[in-house]
Amino acid sequence: MTTIAVLGNGRVGGSLAAALTQAGHEVTVADRTPGAAAAAVLSAQVVINATPGSGSLDGLTALREELRGKIMLDVSNATVDGPDGLPADLLYPGSSLAEHLQEALPETRVVKTLNTMLFPVMTEPTLLTQAPEVFLSGEDPTAKDTARDLLVSLGWREEWITDLGGIRTARATEAAILFVPHVIRSNGFTPFAITVAR
Repeated sequence: MTTIAVLGNGRVGGSLAAALTQAGHEVTVADRTPGAAAAAVLSAQVVINATPGSGSLDGLTALREELRGKIMLDVSNATVDGPDGLPADLLYPGSSLAEHLQEALPETRVVKTLNTMLFPVMTEPTLLTQAPEVFLSGEDPTAKDTARDLLVSLGWREEWITDLGGIRTARATEAAILFVPHVIRSNGFTPFAITVAR
């Protein structure tokens, strides 16, 4: 069992919190009450950033002391949205939210993951007719091992989890968000994931 704080209680955060609780972890979801995020982070071993990516850097930098020594799974994508509310561009072109978070929070072990799929697949990868893939980017091997264990507890098979390397590789998976609006406009909100065919 892992003690987890989920920051962000929208569709992504809510789904992850429910699934991780069902998997036997102790999960706290931070609401918007003043001080709630700080309290949740302090009591957790792992923090999941499921806040809107455009505001994640400022919000999490404000929790620098509470996040010291923690593992953070960053599942957000930082985008500039178009008039239809779907991603139109990257907020950090040539970089990534994960890299900015790791730089701003040097004593927090950031792992980028679960950001290359429509949110229902995060917690139920067997929804898809083909094997999906989930990626890990981060500097700390132990943090990535923890992330891998949590993914397995959510139903991800070991062979579906690919370690891409350091945090800089997150710029590749974050750029995959640019596929999303076009796929949604073409197929609707049908669950999908970016995967590598082998």
